[in-house]
Amino acid sequence: MKYLLAAIFAACLTAASTAVLAATPDAGNASQQPCDSGYVNGVGGSAQSIREYMALPDRDKYRYVTDNPIQCQVGDDGRATGCTGLTNLQHEKASVYDDSDSATTTVATRVELDHGEVHAVIIVVPKQDFKCGE
Repeated sequence: MKYLLAAIFAACLTAASTAVLAATPDAGNASQQPCDSGYVNGVGGSAQSIREYMALPDRDKYRYVTDNPIQCQVGDDGRATGCTGLTNLQHEKASVYDDSDSATTTVATRVELDHGEVHAVIIVVPKQDFKCGE
């Protein structure tokens, strides 16, 4: 009798958890999974600069970008580190570095720094400015 009650309880538990998963929006939808690469169309930069930018009213965002251009330290090996400020990116290919934030994505992409030099940098972009794709 105990085994029968345990089996019925287990079956009910399984059915209930399946119903909850089925009722969850986009449950098991592979298109909702994060991607590995895509394109950035919009603003990107240091985490602090992006947070400040996103907190501003729309009327002040353009001025903030122009007043805070991206600046990075470029080492002898060509790596750009310690970036501050923001840059505008137009359909720039990027690889996802970290997608754990709900509002932003950290990506590795090419950015033009001082004197027209282009370097690979890791920057933060608002999620709405990043689109998955080949």
